[in-house]
Amino acid sequence: MPAKFPSRRQFLKSGFASSLAFQIVPSRVFGANGRVAVASIGVGGKGASDIAGAKGAGADIVGLCDVDSKRLGGALKMYPGSKGFSDFREMLDEMGKSIDAVTVSTPDHMHFHAALSAIRMGKHVYCQKPLTHSIWEARMLAEAAAENKVVTQMGNQAHAGEPIRRAVELIRAGIVGKVTGVHAWTNRPIWPQGMSERLPKQEVPAHIDWDQWIGPAPMRDYNEGYVPFKWRGWWDFGTGALGDMGCHIMDMPFWAIDIPHPIAVEAVQEGNSIECGPKRSTVTYTFPEGDYSRKMPFVWYDGGSMPDDSVFEGTVVDSKTAKKFDLIVIGEKGKFLFNRGSKKWLTTPEGCLLYTSPSPRDKI
Repeated sequence: MPAKFPSRRQFLKSGFASSLAFQIVPSRVFGANGRVAVASIGVGGKGASDIAGAKGAGADIVGLCDVDSKRLGGALKMYPGSKGFSDFREMLDEMGKSIDAVTVSTPDHMHFHAALSAIRMGKHVYCQKPLTHSIWEARMLAEAAAENKVVTQMGNQAHAGEPIRRAVELIRAGIVGKVTGVHAWTNRPIWPQGMSERLPKQEVPAHIDWDQWIGPAPMRDYNEGYVPFKWRGWWDFGTGALGDMGCHIMDMPFWAIDIPHPIAVEAVQEGNSIECGPKRSTVTYTFPEGDYSRKMPFVWYDGGSMPDDSVFEGTVVDSKTAKKFDLIVIGEKGKFLFNRGSKKWLTTPEGCLLYTSPSPRDKI
């Protein structure tokens, strides 16, 4: 029996069962039975999982683009029948009339340019986080999406998950009273940061199109210290530890307290330079009073920094064991230790297990 694929309507209702949870609804396909045609820019790392998510939800992967011909060749074998490109502009020019949506999973500095090109062609776009490399770019994308009436989504997968959504409900319900402070941390960077000079020139491997990889960034010599993963620490390409993980870890309390903007920001950093992000940093955001919080500090730690033990007083953990969690919310009635990938959380004053449900990631 031939395989039965979902119709476009069934695909849209599925909402991309894995990471791609946005709805692609081109007006020209209402009532049609064909599958949604997706082209992907960036096939390694998160790109690979984004493509697999679209395929698993019933999409037809018709175009693949990557500046690394080895990665591209492997992806083309996994999705036979799709066309391969090293330049996303060529892919969009050649395939524009035959695709409905585009995924963008490149290094950060290319997100805006690839996404904007697709949006201006009327294609729906799923773009990995961080959405752009600057605030101006983000505003431009928002304007273009509205103007071209397309559906877009940024890849912040945990935002739609049960742990974050349930925790937001609990904080707003007053589980620890009005929030008076938040401390959040990450082990990133797990790549080099703190360098003050660019890396020395190395020969460009035959399988990498270095001009395409650099894209709109200032040209520099190739070095394996940039590609394929260590670019995140360099300001020309990435956003450092805060830009990489802040959107995930800070998401739940920022959503829960529902305060749009801080009124002050102070940073203490080690090793920051014009070229690279710092080896470690502590950033204190001050938020005004809101419906669910008092005027409060929201403190971010990276590079191995952690709050001191006084923050965890009254809980059953200290700063060492707290690394199993992502953050602590401090309220007028108690404290709430949270992990976005788990449903095992701790609250005080009892130090009891607040909420638990079987999960393959539960190791706390």
